[in-house]
Amino acid sequence: MSRIGKQPVTVPSGVEVTINGLNVKIKGQKGSLERTFRDVGIEQAENELIVKQTREDRDGRAFHGLARALLNNMVIGVSEGFTRKLEIVGTGYRAAVKGKSITLNVGFSHPVEIKLPEGINASVENNTLLILEGANNEQLGQLAATIRRVRPPEPYKGKGIRYQDENILRKAGKAGK
Repeated sequence: MSRIGKQPVTVPSGVEVTINGLNVKIKGQKGSLERTFRDVGIEQAENELIVKQTREDRDGRAFHGLARALLNNMVIGVSEGFTRKLEIVGTGYRAAVKGKSITLNVGFSHPVEIKLPEGINASVENNTLLILEGANNEQLGQLAATIRRVRPPEPYKGKGIRYQDENILRKAGKAGK
């Protein structure tokens, strides 16, 4: 049995959970999320969600822990929300948010436009700190990775787009004579 899967998911007040077989809908103040799980049983007891393992093989154990982690992220997402912060480092590099798209000027001959998916909000501080917020942790992480992939940080000067808490391994440049 999965150690993570054994732990119950605590549902805070103000969060509404609807279980229909393997389909789970969760509504909260930050939005609503829906997901269909497989190979697990989900039960609601008072203010807790309990994930039960239905298969005793390796895949059953893996899906048990995964389902519990995904369910917990859904509950946290609709109650508190998730945040990703990206720093833009480099002379002349900047970002701007216009409506439902992000414009990045990161050293290319043209600005790069990235459309925001539904349910994710973006804001920019000081032209170089991009803050992404949303209820869906999976979607938020994928968007942050897509933005970072536009200009990943390089190891010599550290220029590029990086996560705020990311540590870039720096290399020494050419040694002179």
